[in-house]
Amino acid sequence: MDDSWYSVEQVAERLGLHVRTVRGYIREGRLAAVRIGKQYRIAQADLDALTGRPAARAPARAEVSAVVEIEDVPPAAADRIGTLLVAGAQLIPDLRVRTIHDEARSRLKVIVLGSPAATADLLGTLADVLRPESGIL
Repeated sequence: MDDSWYSVEQVAERLGLHVRTVRGYIREGRLAAVRIGKQYRIAQADLDALTGRPAARAPARAEVSAVVEIEDVPPAAADRIGTLLVAGAQLIPDLRVRTIHDEARSRLKVIVLGSPAATADLLGTLADVLRPESGIL
């Protein structure tokens, strides 16, 4: 979405109108504007609404939530895995990771929220960590 703001003069120039006409549109309510001090500012979306252009739509956004339960995880390994995943997730925008270790059941639960690509990357990292040759478990 475009966050541009224009002065009355800029709007008049863009539309090929006189400045007084644009001010009239504002007074009549045909053009939404924000008054800052003694001047008006017009948002791109309001200008688009006046001219009949469709407003720009925000891009579609998808979020994935995943819960992974890992059996037979001793406390030390759960701590190492949790630290690795949480620290790695801090480097990726829009990715959140929480880990919970149930010592009574020796079960580690990993909760992931994020974009599909970032979540897939993190789950791939988790799969690599859980391989026997990694030596973490």
